[in-house]
Amino acid sequence: MREKLRWGVLGSARIVRKTIPALQETKNGEVVGIASRTEEKAREYADKHGIPQAFGSYEALLASPDIDAVYIPLPNALHLEWILKSLDAGKHVLCEKPLAMSAAECEEIARKADETGLRVMEGFMYRFHPRFEKLQELLAAHAVGKLTFVHVGHSFDAGGDDNIRWYSGLGGGALFDTGCYCVNVSRMVTAQEPSGVAAFGNYRDANDGGLIDTSIAGMLRFPGSATALFDTGVNLERRNFLELTGTEGRLYLDNPFGLLEEDSVLEEHHFGQDTIYHEVKGENHFVRMGEHFADSVLNGTPLRYDLADAANNARVLEALDTAARTPEGASEAKPHSGAGAVVSWSVKGHRDR
Repeated sequence: MREKLRWGVLGSARIVRKTIPALQETKNGEVVGIASRTEEKAREYADKHGIPQAFGSYEALLASPDIDAVYIPLPNALHLEWILKSLDAGKHVLCEKPLAMSAAECEEIARKADETGLRVMEGFMYRFHPRFEKLQELLAAHAVGKLTFVHVGHSFDAGGDDNIRWYSGLGGGALFDTGCYCVNVSRMVTAQEPSGVAAFGNYRDANDGGLIDTSIAGMLRFPGSATALFDTGVNLERRNFLELTGTEGRLYLDNPFGLLEEDSVLEEHHFGQDTIYHEVKGENHFVRMGEHFADSVLNGTPLRYDLADAANNARVLEALDTAARTPEGASEAKPHSGAGAVVSWSVKGHRDR
């Protein structure tokens, strides 16, 4: 049994500045190769990060017998193609969120993973931070009573027109980039799938044609009577918070999706009583996610969440996107005006661990 998982990285996106050092820091993994569209660019990243092998194409990396698993930070619309190619090449896959652009694509990936016997996981790194372990511990202890409202805000400014988020063909826009976190955490804390959604969006012309959402406000209604409200955007001031309100109290977490290696607090409030501050030790959630995935590959331990979860998350995102783009009332209303509607549907699959 190999002691360390040998990682390869497909692409040199900005996110690898965080993830490559994290994967190198894991106790049970090592980054042995990186690929880019040119060998020169791959070598530049490899030298900067102390990676021994550089590949001038993604195919060359996948053909290497020195690599067990790949981390995929490519644009959203390329995830399906390169996950399937990685599985065909016999590589396990940790892919940046969202796993794919639709529930159907996620289910295709799941079928291929089952056929090959290889591990695939959607990289929601925040789920591995001690803050969320503490949050779920408090929810299980009914610290807020019956959960009634989930409120999430997640936005930042993506900057100039060269950003991939402004290209519809690459899967850009706010909903699938930052909104996927809001949906994922809402589903996680309620431990349910929503029965209906409502959404309103703001749009601009994409660089490659069509319309792309710059910000979205959405609502998820859960069968247990909880409601999640979120707003997200990629052309706004940075905001990042999570608030859970129930019949007995409220929990508040600042910067829930951020990389917090310093100690932080989780606030617990109860009807005018003194605030309880739960101190949480700082951790690099990318490191913990990498170690979890490597342990699953090397030792056969179950993944914390499975591909049914990715498909269900994608299904909700699709419904929100449909709702936000549906004219409300008069047929002449257009998406630019912030049209919105309510969409109901049934969620397939099952809840994971």
